[in-house]
Formats: sequence, C-alpha cells, structure tokens
Amino acid sequence: MPLDLPLGSRPLTAQVSGPSKPTPPRQSDSIRRTSTLDLDWPAGMHNAARVRGRARDLVTPKTQDAPRISAEGSLEAAIGDDCVYEALSTMPAHSSLQEVVGVPRTVATRSMIAQLIPDESSNGTPLFLLLDDLPGIHLAAGEVMLEWSSAKELRSGVEVREQMPTDVCAGYQMGSSAFLPDGGSAATHQVQAVEPLTRPDDDHSWHALLPEIVVPSMRRSRRIDVWMDDCIHVDAFFQDSCMTPSGIRVGVHEYTISATAHLRTNELLTINADPRILPFDECPGAARNVDRVLGLGLEQLRRQVPRTLPGTLGCTHLNDMLRALADVPTLLMSLRSRSG
Repeated sequence: MPLDLPLGSRPLTAQVSGPSKPTPPRQSDSIRRTSTLDLDWPAGMHNAARVRGRARDLVTPKTQDAPRISAEGSLEAAIGDDCVYEALSTMPAHSSLQEVVGVPRTVATRSMIAQLIPDESSNGTPLFLLLDDLPGIHLAAGEVMLEWSSAKELRSGVEVREQMPTDVCAGYQMGSSAFLPDGGSAATHQVQAVEPLTRPDDDHSWHALLPEIVVPSMRRSRRIDVWMDDCIHVDAFFQDSCMTPSGIRVGVHEYTISATAHLRTNELLTINADPRILPFDECPGAARNVDRVLGLGLEQLRRQVPRTLPGTLGCTHLNDMLRALADVPTLLMSLRSRSG
C-alpha cells in the first residue's frame, strides 16, 4: 500500500512563504501565458509514462472586449521506464521532432530539441516552452514514487538513491538535508497542499486543464503575466505538484517572481524571487542569488541563466523559471499587436 503520509506529520522547516494564490485577476491591456505538463502511467508505474502538455497565450485588451488567444501549443509524449522517448506528437506538428523518438532523455537534451525546431525556439512559442520543460517534468516525477510507494519500498530507497546527484543545485549540495548519512535520499520532501489553478470568477484564467483524477501523476504548471506602463512588468508563477493517494494535490516546488525590465532594451531592472514550496531546508538559499541576472536582456535568459547561476548558486526549478522569461519579448510583440 502507498505510504501517503498525513500532511500534518511532515516536517516544515525550510524558509519558504507557503503556497501562493496561484492565479491573480487578469489585468487590462496584458498578456498571460499558461502552460501545463501532466505526466501519468496509463499501464502502471513500471511501464511507459505519458506526458500531455498544453499552453496558451491570452491577450486581455484595454477595452471590455473578450480576451483573445494569440498562440497555442500542445504535445503528447511516451517515455519508457528506461527514459527513452517512445513517441512524440505536437501541435503545431514538426516532422523533425521524430528524431527524438528512440533516443534517451539524457541524449534528447533541450539544446537538441531547440536545434530541431529553430523557428519555435527563436520565437519563444508556447510549444517550445512545453518541449523545453519535457525533460524537467519527467525528472521531477520521482516525487510520485515517494507519494505512492509502500513504507518498505521507501526504506530500501534504491530507485531514489539513483536520482540523487550532488552539488547540482542549492538543495542537493553536499552535506545538505537532502541526503542521509549513507548518501541515500531523505525520502520525505516538505510538500504542502495547494489550491486549484483556475479562478471560479474567470473562465479564461487558464487554458483547459485535464480533469483531476486520483492516480499517480505529476503536473508542471506555469503562468507568466506581462503588461507595460513606463517599463515592462512581469508576474510569474511556477509549480510542480503531485496527486496523492488521498486525493490531495501537493506542491513539491513552487516559486513566484516579480520583475521589471526596460521598455526599449528589455534589460532586467528589478527582480524578486519568492520561494513558496521547496523540498529541503537548503533550497530557498538560491533565491538570494537571483540579483545576479540583473542587467541581462530578457531574451538572453534561456542561454545565460545556467551560466550565471550554476551548481549550488542556483535551484533547478528557479533556473527553469528564469529561463522561461526569455519568452517575454515574444509575449510583448503579441500584446502590442493585438491589444485594443
């Protein structure tokens, strides 16, 4: 039987703010990108994983007119238990992406995918964001095993230990609370129950989400709101969450970011990263280093963030969130051309 630890029994000591209200009201004359990747195992957890992704850009005009969709993308992928991509289909379709099929996730890297669809990559499209997130959601899905494994399986910790690299981020730095004395996983993350993404007062707040079903599953969710006055404003949300056997969705990683950038040069002027949910005590320390990206142009972030916040200076999930802000110039172009 799955362990399904009661949430109240899990230690919460990391310096995090707690789950956010994930979705504020849409502002007039703004654009909102939302994306989700949902991973599950239709034939059981020791068989291929299925990933279904959806993303949408929505312009809310100055007037009282209805919001307008400016771009959309979707994908479906199958990933074997050996981490090999068994199938991949996308909308818009790209025949070049079939080169990923039959290739391990460690080989089908983000840079490889970007090279296969250079126009989607350079234009920062919703589909490219989904594809760029595909390796990350499969890696984060190790949390599902922790939630749905038996106590005996967790004590053995064999599969978890194989996923425990050191010094790749602030949370997994050598000697952190992520590791047991024998080098294995601590196996209990500081997850917290999270609210639904959608707003009951706004049918347009998110794209159509998959139904909530109590099965082993993982979701990566993003929201990026952009608007302008005397500068560019960005309000962003990132969350990895997992369904538990009791039907409660818990957040494993969650950040919010607020930032401003120069209207003409796109240079980052201010930025604040708020760690909301993170698995280990050391994880939030990465947010203290986020000022290192100030002065970079938004369009540089996907390339420069790994160089600016490498290893224990950064957090895998915070870095992913910052990298996605490289798409803000694309969102601005849609806003400028479509807002009323």
